[in-house]
Amino acid sequence: MEAEGLDWLLVPLHQLVSWGAAAAMVFGGVVPYVPQYRDIRRTQNADGFSTYVCLVLLVANILRILFWFGRRFESPLLWQSAIMILTMLLMLKLCTEVRVANELNARRRSFAAADSKDEEVKVAPRRSFLDFDPHHFWQWSSFSDYVQCVLAFTGVAGYITYLSIDSTLFVETLGFLAVLTEAMLGVPQLYRNHRHQSTEGMR
Repeated sequence: MEAEGLDWLLVPLHQLVSWGAAAAMVFGGVVPYVPQYRDIRRTQNADGFSTYVCLVLLVANILRILFWFGRRFESPLLWQSAIMILTMLLMLKLCTEVRVANELNARRRSFAAADSKDEEVKVAPRRSFLDFDPHHFWQWSSFSDYVQCVLAFTGVAGYITYLSIDSTLFVETLGFLAVLTEAMLGVPQLYRNHRHQSTEGMR
C-alpha cells in the first residue's frame, strides 16, 4: 500500500533519470570537443588538432547510422551519431577557416617583405576534393570539399547498404567496421603528435 502511494513520486523520478541518461549519452561524446573548439577559435591556430580525428569519427558514425537500418539499436545512440557528425563538421569548418586565414596572412607577410618588384609571391595551389591527390587528402582549402567528400562516402556506403541490407553477414560487418573505426580514434592525433614531437594546441 505504501509503495503504491509513492508511485506518484517514483514514476516521474524514474522518467527524469531515464531522460538524463539519454541526454548524457547523446551529448556526452561531444563535450570533449567544446574546449578544443574554443581554444582554436581563441588562438586562431589549429595546428595542434589533427583533422583526421574528424575523418575517423565521421566514418565511424556514418557507418553506425547505416548499421541501424540493418539492426535497430537504442535511439539515443542514433542521435549521438547524428550530433557527433554535426560537431565534426563544425570542427572541420573552423579548422579550415583558420588554416586558410593563416596561409593568407603568411602570403601577405611575404609580399610586404619583398624588396624587388620582379620577385613573385608563390601562392600555394588551392587544394580541392576533385584533385584526388592522395598527398593532400583531407587537407583541402575549402570546407565545401569536406562536405562533398562526406556526402560522396555516405551516398556510396548508403547505396551498398541498401543493396545488401538483407545479408546478416554484411550488417554485422558494417557494425564491426563502425566500432573498429571508432576504436582507432586516437591514432591520427598520436601520429600527428609524434611527427611534430609536440602536443602544443591539443586539448
